[in-house]
Formats: sequence, structure tokens, C-alpha cells
Amino acid sequence: MPRSFSFLRPTGSVHRGAYALVGLIGFAVKHNLDRLVATLGFHRPWGLFNYWIPIRDVANIRALEHSQQIFLATMVAISLPFIWVGVVLTLQRLRSAALPAWLVALFFAPFVNLVFFLVLCVFPERDFVERQHAGAPHWVKALPQSAVGSAAISLLITVPLGLALGTVGATVFRNYGWGLFIAVPFTMGFVATWIYGLRQPRGLASSIGVACLSIALLAGLLFTLLIEGLVCLVMAAPLALPLAAFGGFCAHRALKHLWLPSDAPVILSLLILVAPGMQVTEHLAPRPSPVFVVRTSLDIAARPERVWQQVIAFSEIPQPTEWMFRAGIAYPIRAEMHGTGVGAERHCVFSTGAFVEPIEVWNEPRLLKFSVISNPAPMEEWTPYSHIDTPHLHGFLVSEGGQFLLTPLPNGNTRLEGTTWYQHGLWPAQYWRLWSDSIIHKIHLRVLRHIRDEVEHASQTKE
Repeated sequence: MPRSFSFLRPTGSVHRGAYALVGLIGFAVKHNLDRLVATLGFHRPWGLFNYWIPIRDVANIRALEHSQQIFLATMVAISLPFIWVGVVLTLQRLRSAALPAWLVALFFAPFVNLVFFLVLCVFPERDFVERQHAGAPHWVKALPQSAVGSAAISLLITVPLGLALGTVGATVFRNYGWGLFIAVPFTMGFVATWIYGLRQPRGLASSIGVACLSIALLAGLLFTLLIEGLVCLVMAAPLALPLAAFGGFCAHRALKHLWLPSDAPVILSLLILVAPGMQVTEHLAPRPSPVFVVRTSLDIAARPERVWQQVIAFSEIPQPTEWMFRAGIAYPIRAEMHGTGVGAERHCVFSTGAFVEPIEVWNEPRLLKFSVISNPAPMEEWTPYSHIDTPHLHGFLVSEGGQFLLTPLPNGNTRLEGTTWYQHGLWPAQYWRLWSDSIIHKIHLRVLRHIRDEVEHASQTKE
């Protein structure tokens, strides 16, 4: 089958690897060109979702202003050569896969075209069955035939690769997001299993085992080289290990049914570009962090007037017994109040420093509400070394404000509710929220229980 292709004429055919590579490069060029024109030429933001909704809050095309019409016309004009190249290559890819040419219409179907492109990137050529019986390339024959030897070679390649991708993402792009926590584990699992199974077919269980082992060895290396601490590695493990296993599963199935050993250079090159590509995208088009809220309440056997005095400035709390605090998560020690009323400043002293909290609402003895203008580090990483300073400890978990609400109960007791509004810059946000919500809830309970114990002990002493 001819493999030569042209960007101008829809004749000939194109290999799936070349189709995927040209598609990724073309999209990267077009997206950055669109961003450049939109921001510098029209002073408009441009992100990935603007390809579906280029202008917001416009009911129909007749409602467009003149400047908006010029903007859209310019963006369409820029897209025309990319559309032509995309249609030409898609026709060639359909021909090489022996699929109907009319499917090129899916190129223009929003959202559906993304799945369409993915299918074309993995669908085998029509001569795949014949090529399955051809001999493997010489470089594949040079790999160890034993399972242990193949596993060792795959780990020697993927673990340094993962270390490089993770270090660049965390220290250069300073992204703790989809590229680091999703793309890197999947890529490592896929590449490890791919190399492991190139010499000869391997079992599914051992393939997934090699994929997971690559992530485990990377975690050990990050810990040893002072790049990450134990707590963060434990938190990331429930996300990274399943993704690595899924990558290993995909590679195992691909080796068996889709891709040949001769495809390895193109496939591995594409996979290695996925993680840094996502990291660059996140760096160039950062998303605002959502604001989360955590509320925790506790009943105290005392009236609100007595509880209030401990709320505004509670005394020293004994050393924690909870495992997460003993492992390095920052925990509250005491609270100090400087002044009274709105404008006063409360300092909540933690094990890593003090939260500075200007008072916004002072409704004694019902509500104390404050903002936060200074945040200490959220944790002190556990490490056998004297100190470790990781980038995610600076500005990735930020408290925006908090409050204490005191509600009198019919039996003369008080329900004390603590609330914290916070943000974090870790993605996927909902996964990391499971950890951060739990940590903040434990912090609330540590403070609320101490206030309860102090107030109730003082009440018993007076009696």
C-alpha cells in the first residue's frame, strides 16, 4: 500500500501514526495562532471551548456587533487552510483503512468529530492481517526474550521518562493538574507494557503488573530525590495506579489487535508528547480554581455567651493524635485575637505558621466571620531528610475565609458550626477535593472539640 500523502490532493493514503502526528501538530499550531490573533489583534481571550462557543451571550448571528462580525470572519479565514488539510488527510486515512469516504462528513460534526479522529488514529490499515505474519524489525529482535529481561528494559526506559515529565511539569510549568496526574501515569503504564510485550506476547496480568511497577518505582525515586514527600505520594496513589493499569491494559490490547511492533516508534513518540502537551496547554490557558466550602458542627453544653470567648481566641491545643497530622498535615495550635469588633485581626496559629484573619462580621455572641490574607504551608512533607520544599506547598491550597456560627438550642446548649471557604490548584479538582475536604473537616473537629472541652470544663469548675 502506498504510504505517501499530500496536504493538497485527496489522493493516496496515510498511515494512522502519521495522521495522528500531523493532526496533533496541526492543532497545536492552529490553537496558538488563534490565541495570538484573538488576544493581540482583538483583545479577546481564546481557549479550547471557544471552538464550540466563539462568542458568549449572543442569541443568534443577527445579534452580532460589527466588531464581533469582523472577529468571526477573521477566525474563519484563518481556519480555512487547516480545514482543507484536515479534510484531505481524513480522506486519505479513510482510504488506507478501507472505510467509506462519505464518513469525512463527521469531520464537521461538533463533539462527534473528536471520537471520529480518535477512531481513525487507532483503526488498523486494511493490510494489517497480512503484516501480522511478517517478521519483526531487527531492533525488536534485540530485546530480551525472557519476561524478566523485557520488564527490566521497559522499566529502565519508562521510569526516567516519567521522572523527566513529572519534574518538568512540577518545576518548570508548575502544574499539578491533568498532565501530571492523568497523562503521565497513563503514558508510563502504556509505554512500559508496550515495550514489555514487543518481543513476544505477554499475559494480561503481568503486563498490568509491569505498568503499575513503573509508577511504584517512580514514586520511590521522587521520594529518594527529595522531589516529593510521602504524604503527597500516598494521596496520588489511588489516582495514578489505576491509570497506569488502564494504560497497560490498552497497550496489551493494542499489541494483540491493533498495532504492530513496526508501529512502535510513531506510537511511542505520540504518547511521549501527550503529557508535556497537556502541561503546556494548562500552563498557557490556566483555569480558575473553584471555591469549595466545608462545614462542621458540634453541640456544646453551655450557652453562646460562654462559647464565644473561646471562639475568638482559644487556648493551646494538646498535641494531635490523628495520623494525618502526625504525618505532616498542618494542624491548629491556638488562636490569638488582636483588637475587638470589625477590623480586628485574628491569628490562628498552625504547626506551619499563622493564618492572618481580619474580622468582617462581629455579631457577639452569634457570628464571627473573617477573611484570610495570609496562608501558611498546608503541610510539612514527611521525609527522612531534614527538609523538603515542594512547589505544590506554595499557593496550591488557599483559605479564602471562614466563620463560626453559634446557634442557641432549646435545652440551653449551643450548636457551634465552623465553616471554611478555600481553593486549591490541583486537578482533577473533584478528586483532590476528597482529600482537602477531609483534612479541613479534621481541622474543624480539632478546634471545635477543644472549644467544647474548655467551655464545659470551665462550666463544671464553676459549679
